[in-house]
Amino acid sequence: MAASGRPHLEDIPGAWPSASANSFRDQYLHPASTDATDLNTQATSNGFDTTHRRSSEGTAVPSPANSQIGAGVTLYSDTAATSSEEALRNEKVDQVGDLMPIKTNQSTTDRPQLATSTSKRMTEEDIFRVLSRRRTNVSYTSGRRASSATSETGGANEEQAEIERLMSRMFGKNRKANSEEEKTRHVGVVFKNLTVKGLGLGAALQPTLADPFLALPRALMGLFTKGPKRTAATRPVRTLLNDFSGCVRPGEMLLVLGRPGSGCSTFLKVLANQRFGYESIDGEVTYGGTDAKTMGKDYRGEVLYNPEDDLHYATLTVKNTLSFALKTRTPGKASRNENESRNDYVREFLRVVSRLFWIEHTMNTKVGNEYVRGVSGGEKKRVSIAEAMITRASTQFWDNSTRGLDASTALEYVESLRSLTNMAHISTSVALYQAGERLYDLFDKVVVIDEGRCLYFGPTEDAAPYFEGLGFDRPARWTTADFLTSVTDPHERHIKEGYEDRIPRSAEQFEEAYRNSEISRGNLRDIEELEQHNEQQRRERQAASTKATKKKNYTLSFHKQVTACTHRQFLVMFGDKQSLGGKWGGIVFQAFIVGSLFYNMPKTSSGVFTRGGVLFFTLLFNALLALAELTAAFSSRPILLKHKSFSFYRPAAYAIAQTVVDIPLVLIQVTLFDLIVYFMADLSRTPSQFFISLLILWVLTMTMYSFFRAIGALCKSLDVATRITGVAIQALVVYTGYLIPPRKMHPWFKWIIWINPVQYAFEALMANEFYNLEIQCVPPYLVPEGPGATAQYQSCLIQGSQPGSTVVNGADYILTAFTYTRAHLWRNFGIIAGFWIFFLVLTMVGMEIQKPNAGGGAITIFKRGQAPKSVAQAMDKGTTPLDEEKAGATEDGKIAEEESRLSGSEQSVKGVAKNETVFTYTNVNYTIPYEKGERQLLQDVQGFVRPGKLTALMGASGAGKTTLLNTLAQRINFGVVTGDFLVDGRPLPKSFQRATGFAEQMDIHEPTATVREALRFSASLRQPKEVPVAEKYEYCERIIDLLEMRNIAGATIGIIGEGLNQEQRKRVTIGVELASKPELLMFLDEPTSGLDSGAAFNIVRFLRKLADAGQAILCTIHQPSSVLFEHFDELLLLKSGGKVVYHGELGKDSRLLIDYFESNGAKKCPHDANPAEYMLEAIGAGDPNYKGKDWGDVWASSKEHEERTKEIQQMISDRRNVSTESKTADSREYAMPLGTQVYTVVKRSFISYWRTPNYMIGKFMLHIVTGLFNTFTFYHVGNSYIDMQSRLFSIFMTLTISPPLIQQLQPKFIQFRNLYQGREANSKIYSWVAFVTGAVLVELPYSIVAGTLYFNCWWWGAIGRGRTAFESGYTWMLLMLFELFYVSFGQALASFAPNELLASLLVPMFFLFVVSFCGIVVPYAAMPYFWKSWMYWLTPFHYLLEGFLGVAVHGLDVSCQSNEFARYAAPPGQTCQSYSQSFISMYGGYVQNGAGGLCEFCQYATGDEFAAAFNVYYSHKWRDYGIFWAFCIFNFAVVFACSWLYLIGGKKIKAFFSPAARKQKKAKQQASEKA
Repeated sequence: MAASGRPHLEDIPGAWPSASANSFRDQYLHPASTDATDLNTQATSNGFDTTHRRSSEGTAVPSPANSQIGAGVTLYSDTAATSSEEALRNEKVDQVGDLMPIKTNQSTTDRPQLATSTSKRMTEEDIFRVLSRRRTNVSYTSGRRASSATSETGGANEEQAEIERLMSRMFGKNRKANSEEEKTRHVGVVFKNLTVKGLGLGAALQPTLADPFLALPRALMGLFTKGPKRTAATRPVRTLLNDFSGCVRPGEMLLVLGRPGSGCSTFLKVLANQRFGYESIDGEVTYGGTDAKTMGKDYRGEVLYNPEDDLHYATLTVKNTLSFALKTRTPGKASRNENESRNDYVREFLRVVSRLFWIEHTMNTKVGNEYVRGVSGGEKKRVSIAEAMITRASTQFWDNSTRGLDASTALEYVESLRSLTNMAHISTSVALYQAGERLYDLFDKVVVIDEGRCLYFGPTEDAAPYFEGLGFDRPARWTTADFLTSVTDPHERHIKEGYEDRIPRSAEQFEEAYRNSEISRGNLRDIEELEQHNEQQRRERQAASTKATKKKNYTLSFHKQVTACTHRQFLVMFGDKQSLGGKWGGIVFQAFIVGSLFYNMPKTSSGVFTRGGVLFFTLLFNALLALAELTAAFSSRPILLKHKSFSFYRPAAYAIAQTVVDIPLVLIQVTLFDLIVYFMADLSRTPSQFFISLLILWVLTMTMYSFFRAIGALCKSLDVATRITGVAIQALVVYTGYLIPPRKMHPWFKWIIWINPVQYAFEALMANEFYNLEIQCVPPYLVPEGPGATAQYQSCLIQGSQPGSTVVNGADYILTAFTYTRAHLWRNFGIIAGFWIFFLVLTMVGMEIQKPNAGGGAITIFKRGQAPKSVAQAMDKGTTPLDEEKAGATEDGKIAEEESRLSGSEQSVKGVAKNETVFTYTNVNYTIPYEKGERQLLQDVQGFVRPGKLTALMGASGAGKTTLLNTLAQRINFGVVTGDFLVDGRPLPKSFQRATGFAEQMDIHEPTATVREALRFSASLRQPKEVPVAEKYEYCERIIDLLEMRNIAGATIGIIGEGLNQEQRKRVTIGVELASKPELLMFLDEPTSGLDSGAAFNIVRFLRKLADAGQAILCTIHQPSSVLFEHFDELLLLKSGGKVVYHGELGKDSRLLIDYFESNGAKKCPHDANPAEYMLEAIGAGDPNYKGKDWGDVWASSKEHEERTKEIQQMISDRRNVSTESKTADSREYAMPLGTQVYTVVKRSFISYWRTPNYMIGKFMLHIVTGLFNTFTFYHVGNSYIDMQSRLFSIFMTLTISPPLIQQLQPKFIQFRNLYQGREANSKIYSWVAFVTGAVLVELPYSIVAGTLYFNCWWWGAIGRGRTAFESGYTWMLLMLFELFYVSFGQALASFAPNELLASLLVPMFFLFVVSFCGIVVPYAAMPYFWKSWMYWLTPFHYLLEGFLGVAVHGLDVSCQSNEFARYAAPPGQTCQSYSQSFISMYGGYVQNGAGGLCEFCQYATGDEFAAAFNVYYSHKWRDYGIFWAFCIFNFAVVFACSWLYLIGGKKIKAFFSPAARKQKKAKQQASEKA
């Protein structure tokens, strides 16, 4: 390791209690080496050298050594099996006898026994306590000694027998004797020569918007510079795992260690038979002797892979989650006990499992997620384990499942796995990133992986001695797991003297050293032995095999899976009653709006158009409600895939279950809507017509639900699915037959109506409504009308009218206008139902073929031209670049390079700005309102942070660490804070937040920025404006060197998986804060959480370097290892309730801290204990049963507290008198003026969009596709009446492109806001005005380009043919305004929505409002007076429509087609012209002489007359343009106003009226007066 010059613990022999006595070790390393220097001499001698031994005698938790049995493993007897044959024989006897007994040592003295002195019968509670490994408040080490001292062998044996008796209910001999399933299990996994290859390089170039346009020129250039062969090279393949061999026996646990990206997840996935997405998998993997292919085909349920995330339905309770799993995995009658019903089995297993994993108290609590309150993280993990236990899988793999858990919960979790492994006699493999010693002790074997190569595979207790034998030194108090992972890191490893040139350095050298070792040979013998045993197991399985156990993929038959899933789906839906209630409430609200818009339509000719409109609207509204299914389909997909891999049910069963659940729910939804709209609009009120309309509406809505689900099931990502649905919705809407009648459709798109279920439903509803309707003709549809007109010489303007009749038959109307007939009603119902079944089958198929995400490593993405040379060359050649962190790590000159690298970073430390100020805080109290009262989170906290010191802020979960950090950093904006915060004895300057660095726990960054750009952004806006830009940038380069980020300076930060890894992101977070040259101090919140031990070590090493350079650092840290803890100078320790327990220096080896606790009555700290764990244990942190002294009171009355108080007061008075530099008195809130802020933020926004080609191309494609679709639907429209209507609907289609575009742009706005709110607002980098300006301006140029694309695709081919230049230009200008409108409208909705989900739900609601009242759906004349009087004039689309339509039809002559005329005879003695003239002069239109002497009247003579019917006038065009500008400006004003309210104003307004805030203000005033 790069020694940081810090004092370390002396290497005391026996620093760690030694190894669990896995007695198969002797067999494992069978032929002993006689070479004294050979590492394996230790292994074969009588135990290890005490320096390396870990003894697990008497552990409170039986260690692996005491917990299981397997072939060649010591058996449950006092003497070890001396040969593998004997071992197998004994094991067989035990298997027949009962479940696998707990593994023990050879000698009874070493055996861990339960702490009892008499052999009394245990209660069930005792048994469960032992089983679930619940730790009491007796410490681990003391408990261990006490138990071995007081236990008696006989008592322990009896207790173990009791445990076995109880567990045999689930896993014991009764089950095994009666269960066909248990007899045919595949136990033990063997893998030989396993090699896995995947696609991808590990590095890539950042895509930009220019890529699609420059792809061809770049390819041509590559052709000339590289030649055709290399240009056309296929994508490179990299080796993810290289030649792994090993085995995990039944009852054994394997620990998988490696840094992120080393191949741990690939190793687990491939062994778990999840082989999808890899290029090739070579080698052999067998499970109990059966090959992987057969297992995947016939016994999928026996192999289980659990990903690191806990995937559960948030709205289900824990009990329902586990009951469902149990129901789907309850074995058949032949495999259950006699007279045991399914329900008995479920009940009994649930009871055992809930008590075993200590979750009985959570059974009725929801599992929860970030939106739904539920169980804690640790409890959720235990639910996952219980669910895995229910599967009774013989081989289990757990991937980094302790992520996000604190040390004690992680230990509890692994202990639960240990119990499961012992009791169920299965093979378990677990990958962990930070494994403490007690946790490591629970495993039998360990594999160490680096760069896809096996560095070690063997017994846990031999691993450390093996690497020491290679020449690595293990410092005192290092955990074994940390030591094992450290050997691969040049910064972290310690090399023994004399071994500098002999140690392996690259992964290949490590692999070679392992292959040549005795441990590797022992591993091969172990494989051979297990294979022999597996062969015997296979014969026994064949003998016991029956028809029922021939295939073991699913326990339940298909129809029972559907039933179980249906029940579960109901529980999921009703678990979230608020969403369901909200949805139904929204539907009722919308129904009232629609009903009032079409209120009491007349049964005359005036109501014909609107009657069709309300039916169309009703269909459309219910069909589009199903769109929400798309999001739900993708959010529940990971759970579905997990359950599929657990063999709970077939995905097809889930698809059917969803539909079954929808049947009643959709019926309620449709009934709510239809009841209100149907009767408010006064549709035909006969029972048959109402119920037929309800039936049609219901079956169509069900069909649309299945349609969107099928798209969701067949698409890989939500992005792709959204694009498809965008086009699909346009097609469904336009080709329904309402907007454009079937006879006017162009042949190239007309086929859509035959595959459009909405069209069939529309025909059915129209036929149902009109078939018996007699439409009375009234003016202005009665022609001609006026003095002297009589009924026999009149006709009706409605299609289907008869000459001389003023009544039109409804059936004739729909036949003439739409070619619809009621004879098709039930045919259409059948067709829609057929579509429903078809889409349901598609969904089932889509769900069945869904695969988990493809396997492959994470990649680093570089900005073009900024990748390091080695990486650029590797990408060029198509080879895998070395890890960026190890880029220079070749064998020659490795040591020299390491030294120069270190000295280089030491140089850069000297150039980092030092802090010279001291920050003190005294009497800090913080209270929040809590359930009608108040709750105090911090109590009289005091302390200081001074330059050159690294201060740790610690405490158990919930002690208030982060709360105190936020309080000190002045980031609390809720509740009341009191206390004195002083910088150099003076009140905090206004620039305090800007002048301090605060590294958040969440690494929030702009994903498209490179590391260098992120640092420069911070420096340019946070360093004072007096500093030249060149100097700021030069300082950033220094920080890059200091944090060793030179190789990734040109890499974009990205998201996890595509971009920097967790550790690199943490370094960027620290770098961004350092780049601001914090004048006062640095705060860091949990900088090591979520990192592996190596990365955590590196981060703390950097912090140490910074402190040594003169920075003042305060850092919260969660249960660090002793190695990390040793780097800190001072500690502030809190207990729950926010009380100080200790504050002061730690001393060498934390001696001052330990002395303080020991002198005040805490138990002695063992020399091998971790001081950080010791102190937390001493104060009873995290222990609900703690009954000891209150250490807060002990501290308050201690002499150390008194000394510290005096020291603080002395500091304040001393510093007050020191003349400080002027910069601390800087009173500016922001370092740079607003203009610079806006320019810098806008520039970053433009770069972000430029580097997000997917979003921009998605936006452009949507414009192009919808534009072309509109054009070819209304291609070259003519001049008939229906063509005028087509122009109107073409414009209407243009308006409907906005919702999908708004849905696309809202997440971008919310991402910018989250970035600002999460980090940049608190650091006072720039103001909210700059954020909103940046988010708004960046959309506008792209939207204008996209709008121009749309205009050119739409206008010329559809309605712009033959129009004047002015009309085309005006339309383009108005369309550009429309682009600005939807951007501003979408951002206005997003500006007050707390998250993307709510923002997207607001869009349809507001859009429906805007569109409904613009005069298209219901023309102005037919609109109810209530809406006509105000809402019509407030709707922006009214003005937009008037502008577009007025120009589109101006100056056109209308010539009706034959079926559009109203025909009537002129009275004798009059011509058609003379008879109709007075009517025409009043209402417009024209008349001509038709066949048979009839007059033919056309409703409109010119386009302007047609427009006037919709209250649209060409003369208003500039008025409309101006008013629409005003709407856009208003929207942008709303974006600014709502953003201010959301980010700042809301809190200010709330604070103004809050008594608590007034109290706080008063306290602050008093404090400043006092100061």
